[in-house]
Amino acid sequence: QVRLLESGGGLVEPGGSLRLSCAASGFSLENYVIGWFRQAPGQEREGVSCMKQPRGEVDYADSVKGRFTISRDNVEDTWYLQMDKLKPEDTAVYYCNAQQWILGTELNYWGQGAQVTVSS
Repeated sequence: QVRLLESGGGLVEPGGSLRLSCAASGFSLENYVIGWFRQAPGQEREGVSCMKQPRGEVDYADSVKGRFTISRDNVEDTWYLQMDKLKPEDTAVYYCNAQQWILGTELNYWGQGAQVTVSS
């Protein structure tokens, strides 16, 4: 069974750090684009960061560049989002995602979401 299981998140003060994890099971991450999205109340879901397999090329939204870092544990099929220097505007539900196109068919998997709240 294909599954993405998220962990991490929580409440942190501005300037603090959190780390999100996403563990994949039931499929191999090879050739997938893995990443993180977020959705704040009343707003559309937006891309935060992604990593293209197998070369590991990474990209970040302008709003998080220099503060967030995406990484992957190749052995455990798990990837992470390290979030530093958090701001109140980073408050959102964060979703991990794995996506691939095979012969015109999109394979797209989502985690269950993790709440991140940045507040004093």
